[in-house]
Amino acid sequence: MARIAIEHVTEYAYHNPVGLTTHRLMVRPRDSHDLRLHGATLKVDPAPSAIHWAHDVFGNSVCLLQWPDELRTTTLRIVSTLDLMHFPDCPDLPAAALYPWAETYPFSYPELEAPDLALLATPQYPDPQGRVAAWARSFIGGEAVPTRELLSRITHAIKADFRYGARHEEGTQTAAETIDLGTGTCRDFALLMMEACRHLGLAAKFVTGYLYDDCGTTRGGGFTHAWCSVYLPGAGWVEYDPTNGLIAGSNLVRIGVTRGPEQAVPVSGGYYGRAGDTKSLDVNVTVTAVPRSAKAKAPRASASGGVKVRQQRAKPAPSPVTAA
Repeated sequence: MARIAIEHVTEYAYHNPVGLTTHRLMVRPRDSHDLRLHGATLKVDPAPSAIHWAHDVFGNSVCLLQWPDELRTTTLRIVSTLDLMHFPDCPDLPAAALYPWAETYPFSYPELEAPDLALLATPQYPDPQGRVAAWARSFIGGEAVPTRELLSRITHAIKADFRYGARHEEGTQTAAETIDLGTGTCRDFALLMMEACRHLGLAAKFVTGYLYDDCGTTRGGGFTHAWCSVYLPGAGWVEYDPTNGLIAGSNLVRIGVTRGPEQAVPVSGGYYGRAGDTKSLDVNVTVTAVPRSAKAKAPRASASGGVKVRQQRAKPAPSPVTAA
């Protein structure tokens, strides 16, 4: 059990005054048996005229921000702070966790669950030359294999065989691109494992959230992080962090769970103005373990990078004072 304080700051600066389109935030976790949210604040400057909280198609908590059409600004600052208790799952799944018939791969999902898992067990991204499918099958060798061992092999192979490198450009590599390049970010590795599992008929989801490790040796620490979860009958959704070679890591704080990375962007939105009006984008994320006797507060220290933020120039412009 750990008490965690998280501060996530996103700051835009523009060369000229711009209008702002609706922005979508995915920065607030859902309460569950392994995570209890004690407090959450959201500060936005300039202040929006409307704030609407909703659940997306996956049940994630999302926030929609809207500003008046007449608003023009040269900056946008969004600050999310969280105070939560984290009760991580045990990384060593007991033998009884999986139903006996699911302990060995291949297996079939129960008739009652199969329709809901079908899309998540189907590859969602192009693999024209079958490289991802072949890479996934290399872990089974055409024979039955213990299910947990299979997933452990994939998790550890990604950490051992691929080079991690932060990339601040927008977008996520396809699984085939990651195999060809031999390098990627946490989002790329999560997508690779997710698609590999789907090529093997296993239901998998993309997970975005935060990573904390006070020893300073965990890849991607201090930033937003991405990993995947795989549905195992009896054990449910089990999280795998291929970037760090971890199973159900105790340092993973889940925020959103989706079918793919494009649906799990922490901050997305646009502006009305000229192309190239964006001057800068700074993102700072701080994750701090709080002593049990202390009250969680927004952390003072910060670390930048490693996050996925999307903002685009809106087309067309809504009024004559802006240019498309």
